[in-house]
Amino acid sequence: MELILWRHAEAEDGAPDSARKLTDKGVKQAQGMAAWLRLRLPENTRIIASPTERTQQTAAALDGRFETVKEIGPSASAKSILVAAGWPEAKGAVVVVGHQPTLGEVAALLLSGDLRGWGVRKGAVWWFSHKKKGDIAEVILRTSISPDML
Repeated sequence: MELILWRHAEAEDGAPDSARKLTDKGVKQAQGMAAWLRLRLPENTRIIASPTERTQQTAAALDGRFETVKEIGPSASAKSILVAAGWPEAKGAVVVVGHQPTLGEVAALLLSGDLRGWGVRKGAVWWFSHKKKGDIAEVILRTSISPDML
């Protein structure tokens, strides 16, 4: 399985939190990362996004055919992200467009087994693979890239 964590791009300040839109910079971040992802994602990649406006806009930059999943919203737990994505048993690739601090917690859990609050920059992608050889399971960080590195 391939699990791609994508933090929403830069968003405006304001309230209500769920209605915050991407800034002009955020739109450019989302478009740039979407172009990078399009060249690398396997066919039939499943894309799921939090119901907030900023995650919906970020996901839409990649593909208009994403699923909105309320369980991965701003107050989600790392476990709820992994369950929604089907980690590690799902077939193929899943892109999760979500929020901090949860995405950082998922990354920490996958790589260290500890639920720490690792930082994930706005608009950044962390791409993980799960491989199983016999009884041995392995989690691999394939890449971590932020929009300013594109």
